[in-house]
Amino acid sequence: MKKLPRHFQQVVLDAVEDVLADPDVGELKKGDLEGFRVHKFTMIRQLTLMAYKLENDFLVLYQVGPHENFYRNLKKYLREIGG
Repeated sequence: MKKLPRHFQQVVLDAVEDVLADPDVGELKKGDLEGFRVHKFTMIRQLTLMAYKLENDFLVLYQVGPHENFYRNLKKYLREIGG
């Protein structure tokens, strides 16, 4: 996140706060991504997605990025970490 300009960092932090306030705000995924939720928000006039899970009362963020290749990249990351 350090690579983002400060204004955009704040947009992402606001989205995280939205999820913390209501963890069910994200769309619940099925299939390969069962158990994950994806919250959608706008950043730089572009749809941005944030994949997360609730694990033992902790919010675990897995990925934030534009819709393009989002799910493919998330699945690839999960294979790499063995998740």
